[in-house]
Amino acid sequence: MANSKHSKVLILGSGPAGLTAAIYAARANLKPLLVHGLQPGGQMTITTDVENYPGFADIVQGPWLMEQMQKQAEVVGTEMVADIVSKVEFNRRPFLCIGDSGNQYSGDSLILSTGAEARWLGLDSESQYQGFGVSACATCDGFFFRDKTVAVVGGGNTAVEEALFLTNFARKVWLIHRRDELRAEKILQDRLFANERVEVLWQHRVEEVLGKSKPKSVVAVKLRSVNGGGTRDLPIDGLFIAIGHSPNTTLFKGDLDMDKDGYINTKPGTTETNVAGVFAAGDVQDKTYRQAVTAAGSGCMAALEAEKYLKISDVSARAAE
Repeated sequence: MANSKHSKVLILGSGPAGLTAAIYAARANLKPLLVHGLQPGGQMTITTDVENYPGFADIVQGPWLMEQMQKQAEVVGTEMVADIVSKVEFNRRPFLCIGDSGNQYSGDSLILSTGAEARWLGLDSESQYQGFGVSACATCDGFFFRDKTVAVVGGGNTAVEEALFLTNFARKVWLIHRRDELRAEKILQDRLFANERVEVLWQHRVEEVLGKSKPKSVVAVKLRSVNGGGTRDLPIDGLFIAIGHSPNTTLFKGDLDMDKDGYINTKPGTTETNVAGVFAAGDVQDKTYRQAVTAAGSGCMAALEAEKYLKISDVSARAAE
């Protein structure tokens, strides 16, 4: 039998943005309800060493950090639900979400922190070495490849920017692209070609990630020429996939304003969407920074803005009586 739960603040997603929103909403005595979603803890749960989150002198593990955030949110009064929301009704008040379980969750305000996912190549060997030399975030993991050789896969702005960023650490950066020209902006291409640490491998695709088990790490990638040529092994220490990200916003299309890539548009300087009472935080609306610390900051903003919205709504309701 389906159950129903109601909260003043309903939060979808449990990455840094959702959990921070939950902490702030709970401390405001709003008794938030958080629905975990498909990946409890978000992308941080597939991140091993975290060295750029403030407050830790030593390297911490991504899953451990998210576990601590969740515990903190629960201690201050957040109710957690393990479910995946499959439908959201924005045209009713309170907002209604229906889970795969059949359970219903309603909220006087709604915070969307469903995040974004890196697009991967889809290789079994790629997933095998995620967190052990394979990454989708140079900003997060580039530091660990100081004076080493790395490769970046992609041909757009993101790939070129990642490759250039990695030259701050790596001794050699290969850019692997399946076409004979890049899609990146001309100014970025000029910077790339002018950098002596970068070399482009044209018209190749990654066929397999090669590694060792002790310690578990990447040692090379097997490349195949797209022109019908053979394969070659390229020795590297790290592989960065930069073929884009996909925000988890399919569920909200047609109801919320989004940009051409599917990221939720928010009012500048806020987390407010085009629907009053609905707020978007974290990677679901941030295609620029995509960092745990910026996601957490926007989660704080969303909770404070939801609190303000609820106060105004309450005053308006009383005035109408």
